[in-house]
Amino acid sequence: MKQFNTGFLLGVVTTISAAAGCFYAFKKNVVEPIELKEELNDKHRRRAIRKMHSAHQG
Repeated sequence: MKQFNTGFLLGVVTTISAAAGCFYAFKKNVVEPIELKEELNDKHRRRAIRKMHSAHQG
């Protein structure tokens, strides 16, 4: 029975760590590039608004 408990515990830990690794890889490869692109777009939008207002100073 001790071998079963040890194996079961090891299997659970391995499964949880594999799932955590998948979530981390997904975040690094999918979520972060999208966030960086949105941040860059916001930066460009703010810059364009500043230029637009400074060009129309009368």
